[in-house]
Amino acid sequence: MKIIIGSKNLAKIEAVKQAFTSGHFEYSAIDAPSGVNEQPFSDEETIIGAINRATYALGQEEGQIGIGLEGGVQETSFGLFLCNWGALVTDQDERPIIAGGARILLPEQVASALREGKELGPVMDQFTRKENIRSKEGAVGIFTAGMIDRAAMFTHVTKLLYGQYLYRQTGKSS
Repeated sequence: MKIIIGSKNLAKIEAVKQAFTSGHFEYSAIDAPSGVNEQPFSDEETIIGAINRATYALGQEEGQIGIGLEGGVQETSFGLFLCNWGALVTDQDERPIIAGGARILLPEQVASALREGKELGPVMDQFTRKENIRSKEGAVGIFTAGMIDRAAMFTHVTKLLYGQYLYRQTGKSS
């Protein structure tokens, strides 16, 4: 089965490969537009970005599954939370499968920069004085002292997607 991943981000590619382990899979990663702001600022916008990436990916190459993973933020009365969503689409024109993952409160220094219109990736690079945090440990890796990195965070979401896909295919749990 061929899975088209709607991103060339290394953490997202690794997440898909870690989740799809029971069976024979072929993977292809393509740059897929999210169709939303560079910095999604709500669950709704982040979900739409994930669906758009998955749909676009599957439409660009021959495959059975398209996966879109999108990171964003969600404002709450407690502060700005990091959020992450995923979508799985199939070649059978079914409704997208959607799943969300872990959330953590961002430090106010980072949250303020995002509220000013900046994107999390570059803000984190500046905050940590490192390059390309988004393809490595991600903000979640920095703010959890390495306990959970970005690939692990998205692996959880991708496993939720795959599990729902399997349930949809068989109508039962394993």
